[in-house]
Amino acid sequence: MVRSGLGSLALALAAVLSGRPDLLVLATPMLVLTGMSLLRRPRVVPRLDHRLLHRTLREGEGTTVRTTLMEGRDVEHMVVALAGERFTAVRPSGGVRGIAPRGPDPARVDLAVASLRWGVRSVGAGLAVLTSSWAGFRLGPVDLRPETLTTLPAPGHYGSRAPAPHPIGLVGTNPARRTGDGSEFASIRPFYPGDRLRRVQWRVSLRTGTLHVTSTQAEEDSSILLVVDALAELGVSGGIQGSASSLDIAVRAAGAVADHYLHRGDRVGLRVLGATRHNHVAKGAGQRQHRRVLDTLARTSPGSSRTLDRRRLRFGTDAGTTVIVFSPMLSEEAIATTVTLARSGLSVIVVDTVPQDLDLGEDDERVRLAWRMRAIERQALLRRLEVAGIPVVSWRGPGTLDEVLRRLGRRAALPRMVRR
Repeated sequence: MVRSGLGSLALALAAVLSGRPDLLVLATPMLVLTGMSLLRRPRVVPRLDHRLLHRTLREGEGTTVRTTLMEGRDVEHMVVALAGERFTAVRPSGGVRGIAPRGPDPARVDLAVASLRWGVRSVGAGLAVLTSSWAGFRLGPVDLRPETLTTLPAPGHYGSRAPAPHPIGLVGTNPARRTGDGSEFASIRPFYPGDRLRRVQWRVSLRTGTLHVTSTQAEEDSSILLVVDALAELGVSGGIQGSASSLDIAVRAAGAVADHYLHRGDRVGLRVLGATRHNHVAKGAGQRQHRRVLDTLARTSPGSSRTLDRRRLRFGTDAGTTVIVFSPMLSEEAIATTVTLARSGLSVIVVDTVPQDLDLGEDDERVRLAWRMRAIERQALLRRLEVAGIPVVSWRGPGTLDEVLRRLGRRAALPRMVRR
């Protein structure tokens, strides 16, 4: 507007001094533009409210970044541009959208944002520009502050029909070793005072002449401890629609297993070996425990020397707890932690999280040679687990742990030799 006003005045003065009406004709549009801009000068300063509609999502889900214009009766055009973030998709694809506010009512600019990978990241950073009528006045670019978005791991597909090898609770769905009130058949035995009449086995009673009842196995809940190895991340993560790194597999698999056991009424705890600030979730049950576990998994970050003390890892873990370790088994510390848990009398299962289609992200032959050497070292570490009697399985979704859990259950039922 300043350039238009000064230019029109200069042309009008030159037209008068030189007697050239054509210069006055050229100056007239700019004079009109300057005059209309001054007449429509904004009376109040507009205000912007910028926020994220949802602060917690699952992988692949979306939300809306909403920018609301208030006191914008004098605003003719509004443009919002969001900065691009990794593992974030914006619609429109460029992240830019403009509107023409009408009237004194608040105007909104909504941009759809989808999170493509678990984790905690900042979303919504960008700029906003407001212009008055005739583009006479401009407000901005105004910095839009980002907000924190927590993306929980995608609900993985996992199911298991194998019972836990050591049910140690009170009420649950796992058949116990002792008889009690349950649904699994145990035996038919003579009637004792206190037995329920609905348990009477009439056919056997009529044949033998004495009352017999059907006894069942009690059902108890189990205790599950999930250990996620975040000491290193192998492979390149492409988000939920791309390739998966070792940490992606570990986090998503741990979330799926936690979801399965918590919905069955079992108690689940979590330990994270790595750079997570909150790397410990005490065992618990219910929906709140499910959310605690997923929140901790979402805040997992790889590559730190601050790890969980192996001497304290056993603290708070009940006898009979089943430990499931999600790890690529690339470090001596992960092996030592796993062996320590097994030697403390717990049933330990290792889920190998090395991607089957591993992409090192490099075409350098030296990188491939280094990985071959590292793989040879990894085989030696895995042999240590075999010597300690710790089973190792690769994650393949539903049914991954069924055979291992059945073997551990049969092993737990065998008599043990003790020294006298």
